[in-house]
Amino acid sequence: MTLATDGPQPHARRRVPTPWGEVAGRADITIVLLLGLYAAYSLALWPLVPTLIGSHPLLLEIVSGSTLAEVTVGAHSRLGELPLWFAVVAGVPGSMMFDWVFWWAGRRWGDRALHLILGRDPSPRGVARRKARAARLERMAERFGPAAVLLAYYLPLPSLLIYVAAGLSGMRLRTFLALDVVGTLLWVGPIVGLGYAVGKPAVDVVHRIDHYSMVLTIAVVLVLIGVQARRRRRAIK
Repeated sequence: MTLATDGPQPHARRRVPTPWGEVAGRADITIVLLLGLYAAYSLALWPLVPTLIGSHPLLLEIVSGSTLAEVTVGAHSRLGELPLWFAVVAGVPGSMMFDWVFWWAGRRWGDRALHLILGRDPSPRGVARRKARAARLERMAERFGPAAVLLAYYLPLPSLLIYVAAGLSGMRLRTFLALDVVGTLLWVGPIVGLGYAVGKPAVDVVHRIDHYSMVLTIAVVLVLIGVQARRRRRAIK
């Protein structure tokens, strides 16, 4: 004779909700892989900033869209090493490399993509806050969609959320890319112009930073390793 049990089993695992629902299609898997690539690429670029800023600032600007690199390249342009227009255009690829992936996530997953990026605080207060922010972003995308993408770098919101909202609002990819290019130029242009206006003093400062960059990088890495080791010891206790 077996006893029937009602309610959840004590060892049953709680399923984590996914933005694609029950079954992930090829597009869902591709988006997840691209988002993972974005995270890995961002982490990989972090040590390159102090390594390349003094010796290859143009390369750093192209691959990362680093603000410091854009200022430095603008200063080199003032010294006649490259045209100013090229210094501005070089900052576009690295700055908007993965923007279309977040547009695609919004187009594919709708407001579930916003919830994914906003975090998964399981408390009722966290869920309510997340839903409220997602609703505001959706309304903003419907009302100011093109303008929001153009001014994404200047708005008091993470630009990635704006790109997701543009996707879920139904904006076409070619429209999004055109607006994103213009918006990126509106951001990169003034930053490169600042370096151009400062000129040689900016280059001198960067070279001083580059002189100590490796020491600073090693110090930061050691601090991060120490913090992680301390957290693990606390978790074991």
